Amino acid sequence: MKVLLIEDDRSTADYVGAGLREEGHEIDHAPDGMTGFELACTRSYDALVVDRMLPRLDGLSLVRALRSAGRNAPVLFLTSVGGVDDRVEGLEAGADDYLLKPFAFSELMARLNALMRRAPGRREETMLEVGDLKVNLLSRSVSRGGTPIELQPREFRLLEYMMRNRGRVLTRTMLLERVWDFHFDPKTNVVETHVSRLRAKVDRPFASEMIRTVRGSGYLLDA
Repeated sequence: MKVLLIEDDRSTADYVGAGLREEGHEIDHAPDGMTGFELACTRSYDALVVDRMLPRLDGLSLVRALRSAGRNAPVLFLTSVGGVDDRVEGLEAGADDYLLKPFAFSELMARLNALMRRAPGRREETMLEVGDLKVNLLSRSVSRGGTPIELQPREFRLLEYMMRNRGRVLTRTMLLERVWDFHFDPKTNVVETHVSRLRAKVDRPFASEMIRTVRGSGYLLDA
């Protein structure tokens, strides 16, 4: 899923963001309510995780404004404001669920998954297929031609991103931002190393090559 996290506390944002990315989800972060409102109005998200106590625009006002603007993505309040009246106020403002700080990441993930299951008209994508290469997003398993392939978590994220963008040239910068969440060049060969490892597992044991290098541009995956 694609999640917008609106949270001004840097340590909480880093913790939640790292956990969601490790689970294979895509995340954008807004450090204040106004930035969060602008992102939520201009981009499409499967869910929003919103702190109540935000600078520039508080969480309650943010959610009310989004609902008034017709933005109906599920909202989970993640906050230390936890009285009964506070929870009722949050739900009546348009939020779908409420989780108090401190929290366990496993519970946050379970609540987001529950929101996704309840989202009207949503059909959760569970399988990616390109030719005879298959990725099961629920079991996080990979196979090609019926042969299981064992991948490390980062290799899995790299393959998932490439399969979601089959036939499209993905630059090194795109891979760094989407798979590693680096918005700068770390001046290492981390992309090249992981692509090489992925090829060794996905391509070399099989008759045809699916991951290709586009000289001077990046990488492309297709059947």
